[in-house]
Amino acid sequence: MTRSASTRIVAIPVLTLALLTSACAVGPNYQRPEVSLTKAYVTPAPATATQPASLETWWDGFGDPMLTTVVQRALARNLDLAQATARIRQSRAQARAAGAALLPQAGATGSVARVDQSLLSPIGEIGSQLPGFERDYDDSAVGASASWEIDLFGGLRREREAAIAGAKASQATAQAVRISVAADAADAYLQVRAYQARLEVANRQLRIQQDLVSLVDQRANQGVAPDRDLNTAKAALDGVRATVPPLQAGLEAQENRLDVLMGAQPGTWRAELEAPVALPATPVLSIVDGPADLLRRRPDVIAAEESLIAANAQVGAAVSDYYPKVSISGLLGYESLDSARLFTGLGQESQLAAGLRWRLFDFGRVDAEVAQAKGRKAEALAAYRASILKATEDVENALSDLTQQQVRAAALSRQIDELTRARDQAQQAYEGGAISLVEVRDADRDLLTASDALVRARADTDRAAVAAYRALGGGWRSDSAVRVATR
Repeated sequence: MTRSASTRIVAIPVLTLALLTSACAVGPNYQRPEVSLTKAYVTPAPATATQPASLETWWDGFGDPMLTTVVQRALARNLDLAQATARIRQSRAQARAAGAALLPQAGATGSVARVDQSLLSPIGEIGSQLPGFERDYDDSAVGASASWEIDLFGGLRREREAAIAGAKASQATAQAVRISVAADAADAYLQVRAYQARLEVANRQLRIQQDLVSLVDQRANQGVAPDRDLNTAKAALDGVRATVPPLQAGLEAQENRLDVLMGAQPGTWRAELEAPVALPATPVLSIVDGPADLLRRRPDVIAAEESLIAANAQVGAAVSDYYPKVSISGLLGYESLDSARLFTGLGQESQLAAGLRWRLFDFGRVDAEVAQAKGRKAEALAAYRASILKATEDVENALSDLTQQQVRAAALSRQIDELTRARDQAQQAYEGGAISLVEVRDADRDLLTASDALVRARADTDRAAVAAYRALGGGWRSDSAVRVATR
């Protein structure tokens, strides 16, 4: 029996065993951990008869075309989102590489060499004593080789499973970045509008205070009012003036923040927002699905579960090292000192081999690697459970904040109505000669101070709604399957 025939006989049972055990993969199969969640949130959403906004495009619910433009531009241009998208491509490529490890590998080689043999080398000294020895010769070779590690116990399949889960986690993380970018862009836009409205109120208050100083000055010159009243009025005027720079700085900071979120240098889009526009109405929030919906809507929860799936698969990959690794390889080629006879039967060479690698004695290294993989899985499980709790906490806090901000805004709105009536009454009393103009200006000042508080309350209500949409995982299509290319 020739050596080639015996090698083939050895390889046949190896291939048969590979086919019989190809479905076997050691290690635990993933099972989603049980999570106990209530059917509804502790804090209910504000009651309303209006149709709730879609979670996927919640920014449209504000009814502000410029807000929609800002969010869409940020989603299209934001550089943090671009980085997350690039990480998706990296993880998908890694998943394809892990899948390729399951398949045979083939390669080709070729060489042509001109050899001038030294006569002083061992080969030269021995060969020169033999008849027919040629010092100079050409050596030509060409061939193809192939190898395949047979995944008998599923170690490579577990590695591929972990890589696919890692790619899905990267995609979920990118969706989390998308949610944050949309929410941050909307938040910055709302703050821009709030600062503009507050500056308008501050400028009106400044004019009122200037009129009041003029009136008190006239009365002081007439000897009707003491100098103390004039100094008090001037101090109040300077106090109003002091409120303007922080508001202007805050406005410019939010405009710069918005430009960077839209992937542009600060100042690029500022002209679009120069004209003040009223704050949009807060959209309606829908939470009918309850906390369980967060398992599919929150990308950070999805990413945490995919990381758990990857850690579970890595346990199987580590366990597979307890078992032998079997591989087969083959070579077919031609080699000849005479290039004219290279592709002839005499120049043909072939080889078929089977290999076995088994870590039998490594002083507990495999045990340590398995223990380490199980530790990572336990860590990933705790992180997954923590992400769910954090998600529910975010929603509860956002709903509570939204509800309380709406209550605050409603109270301030009533206060504005009452102060407006009081101001009208003061105007009527002034026209009737019952009070002085100074008291009318005091009423104006009180009204404007409350108006500033109402602007802040309405802005905070809108921002709380944005935070609620962020907490609920709004801003992406959660029903779209996470696809990972593995070819």
